[in-house]
Amino acid sequence: MFGLKFLAVMRRDLKKLMRNPVTLLSVILMPILYLVIIGNSFQGQLKHLPIVIVEQDHGLYARRIVEQLLALQAGPKTVDITFENDPGYAMGQVRDGLFKGVVVIPPDFSHAVAEGRIAQIGLFTDNVDEISSETLESALDQAAATVKVTFVTAREPKLNDISLRPNWLFPYVDYDRSLIPGVIVMAIFMGSLMSGVFNWVMDQFLGVTEGYLVTPLSRWDIAGGILASGVTVTSTAGVLVLFLGLLITRGRILGGPIALAMLVGIIVVSATGLLAMTFALLGRAGHPRLVGTFAGFLNVILFFPSGAIYPVESFPPWLRAFARVNPETHSVSAIKQILFKGADFAAVSGDIAYLLVFMVLMLVVASFSFKRTL
Repeated sequence: MFGLKFLAVMRRDLKKLMRNPVTLLSVILMPILYLVIIGNSFQGQLKHLPIVIVEQDHGLYARRIVEQLLALQAGPKTVDITFENDPGYAMGQVRDGLFKGVVVIPPDFSHAVAEGRIAQIGLFTDNVDEISSETLESALDQAAATVKVTFVTAREPKLNDISLRPNWLFPYVDYDRSLIPGVIVMAIFMGSLMSGVFNWVMDQFLGVTEGYLVTPLSRWDIAGGILASGVTVTSTAGVLVLFLGLLITRGRILGGPIALAMLVGIIVVSATGLLAMTFALLGRAGHPRLVGTFAGFLNVILFFPSGAIYPVESFPPWLRAFARVNPETHSVSAIKQILFKGADFAAVSGDIAYLLVFMVLMLVVASFSFKRTL
């Protein structure tokens, strides 16, 4: 008898699951998507790091250094090279986040190598991205070592002919502190789910929203109230995570009150956009379980390709293309530049413009998820 009862309960539960194929599909597809997204977000060796070469010396040895860097671009694809004549302009582009570093070959480089004196190469890196900075130093060391082995001067070599002078363009940022922008964005995303769409779907599931039908509230009153509540909770969580992260890592905000105001503004815009996005995607879910099921999925596909942990430039082309339209990429980039580089509004205006457009678009789409019906 017990066996028959057990089988009856099992058959009923299986039928219930079969009526919800989305859950079954997610069990199979999500691990595969995790493998694809996470596997391609951590490629091991960095690739396609954009650098600028300022070649002030066009002699034999300077040319060989450039050829070695071009070989790294053509072979292992470690770097993507751009040439510039003005070192000040090139460093400004690194400060604005357009490049990862500047290689400066001084005017007397080849002459110094030929005479057996110390020949120095300048490397100015975006040290906020510590992984990229170390990779560029290693690549340039490799190029310099090849020149020293290939070319033997008429005089006896002295003092290690070629030396690299790495320079940081920004104050030192340790690994723990570099994670703060990503942690803020993750807090915003989790808050957008828990304080927004999850509560809305749970209220629908429990029949709470039926009470709205006997009130004079319009669809826009309901939508605006729920959205405003979610934005308040999520933005507060993001700001608290910002200050707690700085307190734990003993960091500070470069730029003072203006930078703080920009950071809070970015957190609010990001929170509003992600809240609206989750409503647009899950606002009509019939069960809170679906929200929980897709929460982890959305977190993985948005967070890991955002550049919070690994440089976007090293992603494969298809994932780089996705990163460009990922709102979390722009949130992380803007927060990182303001928090660690003291960037002004002009430097992050592109990221902020994208976040604003994304927010407006998601609000329009999400508005259709609110129907004043049972």
